[in-house]
Amino acid sequence: MARSFDDTTRRNIAELCAAFTRAPSAEATSGLKRAAVAIALTEAKAGDGTAFLLTRRAATLRSHAAQWALPGGRCDHGETQAQAALRELHEELGVALSEADVLGLLDDYPTRSGYLITPVVVWVGAGADIILNPAEVASVHRVALDDIERNDVFSFTTIPESTRRVIRFRHAGQHIHAPTAALIYQFAEVLAGRDTRVAELEQPVFAWR
Repeated sequence: MARSFDDTTRRNIAELCAAFTRAPSAEATSGLKRAAVAIALTEAKAGDGTAFLLTRRAATLRSHAAQWALPGGRCDHGETQAQAALRELHEELGVALSEADVLGLLDDYPTRSGYLITPVVVWVGAGADIILNPAEVASVHRVALDDIERNDVFSFTTIPESTRRVIRFRHAGQHIHAPTAALIYQFAEVLAGRDTRVAELEQPVFAWR
């Protein structure tokens, strides 16, 4: 059954995020650059439940061009993770929110390319206008929460270059990999009421740079 896009769903997800215990951050010792992404919850296509916004990065970007991603980027000096996620959401998709719209934070995810990403769960109103910034975003997609709560949507494989499992999220006939797949997977686990860690889930080699 689809999660209706209403105040009841908003409260339920906020409660699940509040009940989630974040793993201790490795920021102090990692030397990684801080970044944040928004798991931006909004109305699904055709008004059928709740979805989150997933983007394809512009092909002209210097790093990770044309890859699937959650809206986000590097934290500016003095910004909290929530502030950075909200700023990036506005810069990429034209969606202006405040910290009152933040429902919670998930675990930090360390990437092979040198970032420590914090997922920030936010609630986007049904009437919010989405205006793509073509310099950063090629397209935006609404992924229904039902689609990430199925048993068969996430899979795991191995690669010769690592002993860690590589996670994959199947969407629109394609495999989306970590870090994006790992963050979406943890959010799906939070929706199921589970504290599942994802920092050890591996990225494919093409995402290491």
